[in-house]
Amino acid sequence: MTAGTLTVLSGQSSGERLAFAAAGSWTAEHAQALEPLVDAATRPNSPVKSVALDTARIDRLDSFGAWLLERALRTWSAQGCEAKLVGLRDDYRGLFDKIHAGTQKLTPEPPKQNSVIATLESVGITMATVGNDLLLLADMVGALIVALKRVLLHPSTFRLTSMVNHLQRVGWQAVPIILLITVLIGAILAQQGIFHFRKFGADIYVVDMVGVLVLRELGVLIVCIMVAGRSGSSYTAELGAMKMREEIDALRTMGFDPVEVLILPRIIALVIAVPILTLFGSMAALYGGGFVSWLYGGIAPEVFLSRLREAIDVGTFEVGMIKAPFMALVIGLVACVEGLQVEGSAESLGERTTNSVVKSIFLVIVLDGVFAMFFAAIGM
Repeated sequence: MTAGTLTVLSGQSSGERLAFAAAGSWTAEHAQALEPLVDAATRPNSPVKSVALDTARIDRLDSFGAWLLERALRTWSAQGCEAKLVGLRDDYRGLFDKIHAGTQKLTPEPPKQNSVIATLESVGITMATVGNDLLLLADMVGALIVALKRVLLHPSTFRLTSMVNHLQRVGWQAVPIILLITVLIGAILAQQGIFHFRKFGADIYVVDMVGVLVLRELGVLIVCIMVAGRSGSSYTAELGAMKMREEIDALRTMGFDPVEVLILPRIIALVIAVPILTLFGSMAALYGGGFVSWLYGGIAPEVFLSRLREAIDVGTFEVGMIKAPFMALVIGLVACVEGLQVEGSAESLGERTTNSVVKSIFLVIVLDGVFAMFFAAIGM
C-alpha cells in the first residue's frame, strides 16, 4: 500500500481559495512521508482566504493521521483562512471527532499579577485561614465546656474506661521516650555550658543554668513538643479515620455527642498525663546535666545538688508545672479539631495530621512566651 499523498487539486483565479486532497494510508507507519507533506501544505500563503481538505480517497486512517488532519486545519485557521474538512468517510468520523474534541486550544495563562498585590492577597488568604482556625478552636472549647457540664451533672455518663486507656497510651507508654530525650537535652545543656563557662572560670554556674532552664522552660517545652508529635498526631489520625468511615456520623445518628464520647476522655487524659511527664522529664534532664557535669566538668554530685538547691526554689518548679496542663489542653484541642476536619481521602488525613503537629508546636511555643511575660510581670 502506498503512503498517503497530499496534492493541490485546483485554485481559483482570484487566488483566495485552495483545495487539497488526501489519499492513501494515513497511519503512524507512514509518519515520515506524511509530516513533510502537511508542513509544506500549511506554509503561509497570504492571498488564500479559504482552504478545503478533501479526504474521500483516504484508504486507512488512525489517530496519528487524524491528528495530522486536525493539525493542518488548525494551522490554516491560525493563518486567518476558513478551513474545512470534506469527504471524510463515516467510519472515520468518530475517530476524527474525538481527536478534534481533545485538541482544542488551551486556556490562555492568566495575566501576571503585580507582585505587591499578589503578596497582599496571599497575606489576606492566610489571615482568613487563621481566623477560621481560631473560630474552630473556640467552637471546640464551647462544645467541651457543654460536654463537661453534662458529665458533672451526670457522672455515670463519663467514659472512665476510655479515659484510663488513653491515659495509659499518652502517659505511661510515653515515659521511655520522654526520659531518653530529656536526659540527652540536660546532658547537652551541661556540656555546652561547661565548654563555654570554663573560659571565664565559671564552671559552677552551669548548675544554675541547667536548673533554671530545665524547670522553667525546656522541661515542659520539650515534653509538650514530644507529646504533640506523638499523641497529638495519633488523636488526629484516629478521629480522621473515624470521620472517613462515617463512625462519627453514626454516633450522632444514635443520639450520642461525639465530643463527649470521643474528645473529652482524650483531652482529660492529656491534661493529666502531660504534667506527670513534665515532672519525670525535668528530673531526667537534671540527672543528665548532673551526670555530664560530673564526668566532663569535674563537678561532684554533692556539689551539684548543693548548688542546685541555692539556684532554684519552689517557684521555679511551679512555673514549669503550671504551664503543663494549659499546653496539654492546647495540644488536645488542635489535634481533635484537625481530626474532625478530615475529608474522605487519605491525602486529607495526612495533611490534617501534619497540620495538627505543626499548629500544636507553634501554639505551645506561643503559649510559653505568653506565660514567660506573665510570670515576669508578677515576679515569679
